[in-house]
Amino acid sequence: MKVHVVSDIHGNAEALARAGEGADALLVLGDLIDFVDYQDHGNGILGALFGADKVATFARLRREGTRDETVAYSRSLWASLEDPAAAVDEAIREQYATLFGALSAPTYATPGNVDTPALWPEYAARSSEGVRVLDGEVTEIGGLRFGFVGGALLPEGVTPRRGAVWRPYLRTPEDYDAAVAGLSGIDVLCTHIPPAIADLTYDVVARRAEFGSAALLALIEKEQPRYSLFGHVHQPLSARRRWGRTECRNVGHFKETERSYVLRW
Repeated sequence: MKVHVVSDIHGNAEALARAGEGADALLVLGDLIDFVDYQDHGNGILGALFGADKVATFARLRREGTRDETVAYSRSLWASLEDPAAAVDEAIREQYATLFGALSAPTYATPGNVDTPALWPEYAARSSEGVRVLDGEVTEIGGLRFGFVGGALLPEGVTPRRGAVWRPYLRTPEDYDAAVAGLSGIDVLCTHIPPAIADLTYDVVARRAEFGSAALLALIEKEQPRYSLFGHVHQPLSARRRWGRTECRNVGHFKETERSYVLRW
């Protein structure tokens, strides 16, 4: 078997169309949507709705401003649209139609935090190659058991704002841990976020640690799968770490690298 694994596609449909070439299956570990393009401010959903200059200001506030400043500026942008929720929904649907249509191999996918999982079944059903969406589930591929958990962790003490124009797929620790607890007898663990291992969660460009999951780490220690595969951290301090018998591997920021991680057995 030869399986290609990608994560953090962020709108790069052209590269995604090549990701499954020569593979028996393709694993997609989330973040299909390009919501805010920090490299090219004119791209992404925010770039399309507000233009490069305003997105550049938003990006600067994310880097240098306070959370209150960033939230206030974000609200001012949304207030400038007549129906912001409808505009975002249309933009997301347009991206999903292109991205799911680009898949070129039988695909097993779990959503990332920059995704709208409620829409996935609709677009997965349209794919000519067949897409199976998995979240908190185990499936067999080529004789091995693959377990999938999507989304990212909601910061402790943070409550999602009611009436938000768009909500990322952030899960409470209780919800996320329950999904992890549903996996057993796995050979390969497939998630969007990494286990809570410092080298794997720290982003050297953003200069901060992303949230890793203690429940994933506990599962790895209990199950000792062959692999733990994930994305989310775009520029990790370390892309891999051996933990017991498990090879923990960040499969890469596919939007930028345009390279799949390859599994063979």
